[in-house]
Amino acid sequence: MHRRKPISAKQRKEQLQLKRAVKRGDVPAPPPTKPDRHRKARRGPTGLPLGSATRNAAAESTRRLESSFVKLPPAFLERTKVLASTLPLTRPIPPEAAILSDVDKPPPGADSPYDSQLTCPRRPKWRYDMSKKEVEANEEGLFKKWLAQTDAALDLGHPAAHEGSGDIIKADHQSMPHAPTSYERNLEVWRQLWRVTEISQIILVLLDSRCPTLHFPPTLSAYLSGVSNASRLRIILVLTKVDIAGPDRAAAWTRYLNARYPGVRVVQVESYTEKHPDAEGSSKKRMYEPHLPSAFRQTLVDALRETHHELLEPPPAVRSNPDRLADWKPRIKSEVDWDAVLNAHGNHVGQAVGGAAAPKPSKPEEANATAEGNAEEEDDSEPEVLTIGLIGQPNVGKSSLLNALFGIPKVRASRTPGKTKHFQTLFWTPDVRLVDCPGLVFPNYVPMETQVLSGILPISRVSAIPLCIYYAACLLPLEKILGLAHPSLASPPAADKRTWREGMRPHESQQQQKGPVWTAMDILTAYANKKGWVTAKAGRPDVNRAGNASACALISSLLLHDRSSIHVHALARPPRP
Repeated sequence: MHRRKPISAKQRKEQLQLKRAVKRGDVPAPPPTKPDRHRKARRGPTGLPLGSATRNAAAESTRRLESSFVKLPPAFLERTKVLASTLPLTRPIPPEAAILSDVDKPPPGADSPYDSQLTCPRRPKWRYDMSKKEVEANEEGLFKKWLAQTDAALDLGHPAAHEGSGDIIKADHQSMPHAPTSYERNLEVWRQLWRVTEISQIILVLLDSRCPTLHFPPTLSAYLSGVSNASRLRIILVLTKVDIAGPDRAAAWTRYLNARYPGVRVVQVESYTEKHPDAEGSSKKRMYEPHLPSAFRQTLVDALRETHHELLEPPPAVRSNPDRLADWKPRIKSEVDWDAVLNAHGNHVGQAVGGAAAPKPSKPEEANATAEGNAEEEDDSEPEVLTIGLIGQPNVGKSSLLNALFGIPKVRASRTPGKTKHFQTLFWTPDVRLVDCPGLVFPNYVPMETQVLSGILPISRVSAIPLCIYYAACLLPLEKILGLAHPSLASPPAADKRTWREGMRPHESQQQQKGPVWTAMDILTAYANKKGWVTAKAGRPDVNRAGNASACALISSLLLHDRSSIHVHALARPPRP
């Protein structure tokens, strides 16, 4: 057996740092290492090693679909780290801190109209006689222009992203700067959204019920209303995680969305239920399984049925013209067994298929058509299935809703944002298919720390952890929730050698009543001391590990003992319509 090459502790540390940098996207991935010559690979009938091509293709596809975000400059990271160590946290927390500002409105200082500044990239026009390289080159050129336009709009409309603003996050003429907002910068991920909207007749936009306006920015609304098939596309807003937000907040957000977007249906769902403990009852940790209650399932299916009936009706422009009405045909499957859709669950549904899952042509001449098909023939023929697409930002529960609809795990779901890399197509029934689109971070005037605490951005891709912890500590008393002791109390207080006049020395009870002043770095240091996390060489408290762990605990609600408790997202009160 071939022995491993021994490496020093310094080389091992460099390997770990490179691996983390590649995971964050700071540096490109290194080329694959040379295969082991001492290991004999199994070869197939063609003489090629078995499994090597498949593994390499899967790895290349994963790297190609990896999300890309803006990189913060080192000077900004160092400044936020210093301010997190010096700026005291306001205690007690003022009541106005529990109200989230209007994230779906332009910030003050924007000169041009908001809708004209931030947009979503649209697929450019193409022709059937264009080659694949020509289409991709056209898309890449347009996407580069969109990136430059969006970056300029964010710098122009949100100058506080670099200097810092806000009445709560201020102290001693200094303020903690807000990190610039992050949005998806990988063209391949946007191509997944383009394809899902092209093949779908009904779009389910999933929104976290704890703060729906944060997950439905105006850029997404404008994109869906301006796609090429917008006339034959219908939108349904789905509020997820209702069991966490609570029925009262979900009902208030439903009223607000109905008033804000008239004519758009809004439904509520919850995708998990608590598992019954085993007979032994040895496990104390709560376990959850995918499940959609019958009341939520009935509401969702009724909304889909009504939307399907709307698509079968001719538009007003066609109804007013008798000649067009005589030749008009719906571009959607007319017959759908909705009772079977309502009762479909278990192993007999959710068959996974590849790509767009286009049904096989029944005639030989149809098989020679391209993937897009002849436009006239495609318009005249009735589709064989009704396609329902699920889109939204990361970690809103798209894959969890699919598993809850089927009653068993069909697709991978995780608390980590961005688990789904490629759009997945599954058949709900023989008449209905579902398309799960990867989560996209849409452009919006929202600081990066808000995106991190909302679960939109993964912690592994964020380098400004002290900034995020400072922002969270301004909203929640983390030192009390985590049960921390101030680092200054770990060592005995220094002796007071000052001289006092008679009757002027303060009592010890007054000094104890005052209490220590907390900063964000004090919270990280105290959390590291509580867990026993220290650096390898110097033995200091490992604040980086404490920051990652505390941020992950905040996002995954591990700090809260009950799923129905108030979460960071629930700090925003639903506005009145």
